[in-house]
Amino acid sequence: MSDTARAREQLIALLQLAYSGELAAALAYGGHARSVSDADERAHIEVIEKEELHHRERVGEILRDLGAAPDPARERRALAVGRTLSRLCHVTGWMMPMYGAGRLESRNVREYETAARHARDAGRADLIDCLLTMAEVEWEHERYFRTHMASRRSSRWVPLWTAPPPKDHIRASFRSEAPELARDILTTARGA
Repeated sequence: MSDTARAREQLIALLQLAYSGELAAALAYGGHARSVSDADERAHIEVIEKEELHHRERVGEILRDLGAAPDPARERRALAVGRTLSRLCHVTGWMMPMYGAGRLESRNVREYETAARHARDAGRADLIDCLLTMAEVEWEHERYFRTHMASRRSSRWVPLWTAPPPKDHIRASFRSEAPELARDILTTARGA
């Protein structure tokens, strides 16, 4: 198998994971938003929920463009996990959903960065900007949850997840790896 074909397979597998993960996250955020008492927090979490659904839509489009489809087993698992987490938000208190969401978003940043690298290696430079933009949106989600966790006195006893590098590192690291692509697709974030 060629390196390009292998990168395409890796891209599809990672996008199938992301597609289902976005479903689980959106479902969990729906329950999370309904469980918080602060109206501003609720509104912000609802925005994040909508952004996760938008990412799911975009990832689905990319999968179709690649001639692939979501993984049915992952979809069933995501539905079960998302619904379970949505319900648990109402009984676990404030901290656990905030912590879990922040840790998940931190992982999602790296997931979309990796997908962009697989797209590059698969000869699909047209997908890179969209994937990096999604990484940047996930970075903003992580920052929101990290900031809220750090604002609580009780968070002193809960070690936070490893923070992702600064947001501008997402594109800067990619530019350094692929300078030939920088001018055309890596200049600024666009809507994902």
